Amino acid sequence: MKIKLLTQILIFLSFNVLAQQHYFVNVNIGSDNNLGSKEKPLKTITEATKRVNSDNQNGSAEIIVSAGRYLISETALLKNNRNLSANNRITIRAEVLPDDVNWNPQLMPTIVTAVPLHKDDFGETAFGFDIEISHVTIQGLRFLGGLDFEYMKENQLRRSYPIWRGGKNLDDLVVTQCVFMGDKYVMPLHVGIIANGNGVVVEHCVFYNCKNPVVFWLADDGVSKRDAMRNCLVYGASFSGIWTVETSNNDFDFRNNIITKSNTAWIRESSLNTKYKIYDSIKIG
Repeated sequence: MKIKLLTQILIFLSFNVLAQQHYFVNVNIGSDNNLGSKEKPLKTITEATKRVNSDNQNGSAEIIVSAGRYLISETALLKNNRNLSANNRITIRAEVLPDDVNWNPQLMPTIVTAVPLHKDDFGETAFGFDIEISHVTIQGLRFLGGLDFEYMKENQLRRSYPIWRGGKNLDDLVVTQCVFMGDKYVMPLHVGIIANGNGVVVEHCVFYNCKNPVVFWLADDGVSKRDAMRNCLVYGASFSGIWTVETSNNDFDFRNNIITKSNTAWIRESSLNTKYKIYDSIKIG
């Protein structure tokens, strides 16, 4: 009986190891014709997301990005039929993370979005990462401003977003240990993270001179739930430090944040009178 149980456990563990996919990306030595292994990495993050999308086997997947400068000229779309969960997710992360003893800022992969604009309900937009599945983590990356054409053309705005999630029925997007940096005149960054759906968690991130660091947007049932912004620094936001639209006030976790040198600390939807609780945070300047 014990031998049978041990065998079942080993089979279970082996299945989970096999189910974990890894795609390595290295802009300096990689090629999109490679397998995507550590020894033969891919060159672009977009190709890595295509590989993940094309394989609908159940199981988590990691896209591991080496240090370097990555120009996103084609949207890195995540959209597939995998059976994902909170513990069985897709992660796009730096190869060396900030909590590694050997980490330094030069090891953060640097992402610049230069995707052609397309027309939508907001005007003309471009997405760097387009996350259209639930249970995704983005970790340890540095996003710079880029070709963010924020001006009016025939009464329509033109702008780009490094991280976008459009699905109002989606859940569980975690953005952690990332840096978002822009310059209003040279490399503007309109919104670092803008996401529909539920469970949008932003933590341990730095937003420097972004027009809007985070926009918590809409959800299918009318109110976005289980969202959070924790342990973040916002410096120099030219429009808002945080923007909430249909974001629940019952379970929105806003704590341990600093918003400073910004035009407005918090913007909420003008038609709503939602009141939020702020814990252990500083708003100054």
